Amino acid sequence: MGVDSSVLTLSSDPKAILQVENHKVHQANLDFYLASTGFSVSLFKKFSKISEQADVIHYHFPWPMIDLVHLLCRPSKPTIVTYHSDIVKQRFLGKLYAPLMHLFLGSVDKIVATSPNYLETSKVLQRWEAKTTVVPIGIDERIPPDETILNRWRGRVGDNFFLFVGALRYYKGLSYLLEAARATGLPVVIAGKGESDFHIGDALPNVHFVGEITDSDKEALLSLCRAFVFPSHLRSEAFGVALLEAARAGKPMISCEIGTGTSYVNKDGETGIVVPPASSEALADAMKTLAGEHDLVERFGVAARQRYETLFRAEDMCAGYYDIYAQLIADHRQKKTS
Repeated sequence: MGVDSSVLTLSSDPKAILQVENHKVHQANLDFYLASTGFSVSLFKKFSKISEQADVIHYHFPWPMIDLVHLLCRPSKPTIVTYHSDIVKQRFLGKLYAPLMHLFLGSVDKIVATSPNYLETSKVLQRWEAKTTVVPIGIDERIPPDETILNRWRGRVGDNFFLFVGALRYYKGLSYLLEAARATGLPVVIAGKGESDFHIGDALPNVHFVGEITDSDKEALLSLCRAFVFPSHLRSEAFGVALLEAARAGKPMISCEIGTGTSYVNKDGETGIVVPPASSEALADAMKTLAGEHDLVERFGVAARQRYETLFRAEDMCAGYYDIYAQLIADHRQKKTS
């Protein structure tokens, strides 16, 4: 769309400017981690130099380090922040961080939430609602899986199963999915890599843990599965791009109501079933419903694909941000000339 995008990030082994597809990537040295946050002294200098060349500065939240950089460097360019998630896990540190956070959010020109659900349920975003708009995350069209890959996975895990794909983290609710699988006996495939190396579901004959997979493998499993199950039970799951991939593949979804973008992607009774969080019984009931009603599976799958096409295409997300960039630049120029 004619936007020249440069990315500033941290690395424990910073290189010269990297070219990643159409993006220039600048790296500052990662000095240390604290509470899952990377800190860097050299980031200040790097930021000041790159921001001088920019028309718009686009932050991604949460990253407390960049709050400090923004407030201390005080860039003269228009600023926008994509608000991905509240501070959920680090509650005590979150309270200490709150004054800095609100100082930062109050000083940027525009805030973007990734779903109306998150804007409505985030106390932080509600405070800054006047400057917040919604641009949903979008993804490119899928590449259909090769028949050879399909046959390989069909021979390994069969078909018509319930699928989970994602990082195996504390907020994904996989223990509830395993209990639902135990209770129903329905076939479940779990794909992904965790923060610790463990093989969940090994004791359950109806659960296949296949580990980390490629994008082509993922599309093959999505083609073979009956439905996609996303049991995330905490607000750390702010959106759920894996749900988008399932919707794009035309698959019905099961997810939990946690007040985030998951229920924006999966609309209860339209594209799938939304259940209470942290309830293996509710997950089991939803799985049994989809296992027994072929027409419902078909209807949900068609609606899921339609919802992807209507709301979650990459080009629509890009157009949304382009419009914001253009307006920010126009407003900035008007202020300079007035």
